[in-house]
Amino acid sequence: MTGLRWIADNPPSERLPFWTRANVGEVLPEPPSPLGWDLVWENGTIMGWRDCTVDRLGFAQDEVSQTRPEVTGLFGGYAYLNASINRVFGHRAPGMTASTVDDIYFGDHPGVPPVEVEPWWDSPATTAVLEGWMGWVLTTTEQPDLEHDREVATATRAGRPDLTAMTNTELLTIATSRIPTIRRMFDQHIHQSACATIGPGIIGAVAAAVGDPTLTLKIIGAVGDVDSAAPSYAMWKLSRLVAGSSTLTSAFDLGVGGLLERLRESTDVDASTFVAELERFIELFGSRGPNEWDIHAHVWETKPELVLSAIDRMRFANDADSPDRRHSEREVERDAIVAQLTEALAGDPEAQGQFVSGVASAARFVPGRERSKTSIIKVIHECRMAVWEIGRRLVEAGGADEPRDICMLFLDEIDQAMADPAWARNTIAERQAHFDHLRTLEPPFVFNGECPPVDTWPERGANTVEVLQAGGSMQGMPGSSGTYRGIARVVLDPGDPMALDPGDVLIAPHTDPAWTPLFVTAGAVVVDVGAAMSHAIIVSRELGLPCVVSATDATRKIPDGALIEVDGNTGVVTVVEL
Repeated sequence: MTGLRWIADNPPSERLPFWTRANVGEVLPEPPSPLGWDLVWENGTIMGWRDCTVDRLGFAQDEVSQTRPEVTGLFGGYAYLNASINRVFGHRAPGMTASTVDDIYFGDHPGVPPVEVEPWWDSPATTAVLEGWMGWVLTTTEQPDLEHDREVATATRAGRPDLTAMTNTELLTIATSRIPTIRRMFDQHIHQSACATIGPGIIGAVAAAVGDPTLTLKIIGAVGDVDSAAPSYAMWKLSRLVAGSSTLTSAFDLGVGGLLERLRESTDVDASTFVAELERFIELFGSRGPNEWDIHAHVWETKPELVLSAIDRMRFANDADSPDRRHSEREVERDAIVAQLTEALAGDPEAQGQFVSGVASAARFVPGRERSKTSIIKVIHECRMAVWEIGRRLVEAGGADEPRDICMLFLDEIDQAMADPAWARNTIAERQAHFDHLRTLEPPFVFNGECPPVDTWPERGANTVEVLQAGGSMQGMPGSSGTYRGIARVVLDPGDPMALDPGDVLIAPHTDPAWTPLFVTAGAVVVDVGAAMSHAIIVSRELGLPCVVSATDATRKIPDGALIEVDGNTGVVTVVEL
């Protein structure tokens, strides 16, 4: 659109030319909003990512831009991960290669350009830093900084002031004052993510050596204390309240629309108990939700119907389907495998020691990655609540239709919007139309060099796919071990899971914490996109579900209602019968 101001694309990089939607497509599945990018990403998360790359992982200052770091960037309105810098990391890290990193992010995905090692990739200084870092990853037992961030995030939520009593200037000050904390916490999150790859790598080598690669998935699952799985356990308990109460069951039978209001107006003790428990749930987990990294998006606190919809599906499950039970079963299996392999390596003390260290490291950093993410999301949510209060006032002034519309503005436009609501309304409408248009497009999964122009991108779903028939199968990436047969249910919106019954196989386009409560009653999970450390995999392992990710176009290829078999050990999904 002529003259439209939008988030500027990153300049192409000759040294770091390879970009991908892998991984970041789960973090920001939709185009980020102008205010979300301005406030959270440009000076917060991206700079924190650079801090980790340089300060912890040994990259030289001049290898990553100090003004708009190439760790991640924006092209055509969508966020991209720089795969080149990850390849350099793999090339320099002891015991790894650039191809090792490619395997983690892409698996067998087509269209990935071959690795071409540049002379400047060799850096003995960085390799020495990474060698010491990897030693720390395998030996440390305490992470006080990680726990400190958790305390800060909890205190930030608990200390939320009365936003309605604050001036617009004070609200903006609160939001912008979070940027240094977001930057520091994202440094920690990227660090935890990098650390979480080391232990599984060692376990994978041992599993391959004994001829059973599926053991890796079983060992790094059910490690426990995974923060991103905690809301699912809490929702399960809420669903048991509903299942055990005729009053609550009747209220839910009338539908999710207006449900919370009906329960609040009820004088029944079961309704009062449920509302109190739900409010406690929102206080603890309200920052989570679909597209939670963008402050423009609704989360559980701003739209509790998302929570109620998930509970509505869970209430039909049997008590025997408890996620605690499934986790315990997977935990017993895991401990037995670790004991067997440890004993089998008794004749090689060095290999045995590495294996034991790898298991302990995975158990420490896989949950650590999720904890660091949970902490930063809580802080980002407090930014959301502050700017949405300004948005509420803009709605009252006639400048917007709903509070989150404020996120269609840039940070330097907030004062102008409040002074001139008519200008704000016109600007927001123009940008909302552009935002909605971008959401209809399919950005390239990878590109090398310059990103193809947006006007050449196809519309979502425009490419023709062949729907699987009985006996047909598709190959994805194994994510969580086990085999399961069940009815396929294609769910495109976590807020509308009404077709998903207990025991069905959830077929989803991607997953984030808004999806994972649906895992509780599912028999298995298949996802269009995802990588080795994706959210779907981590939570599936905790809940004991077979999971396949990177099953490209599964939501279009697998017929809804078909009986399918999901093999989480091999990544194969087969249609048994239609």
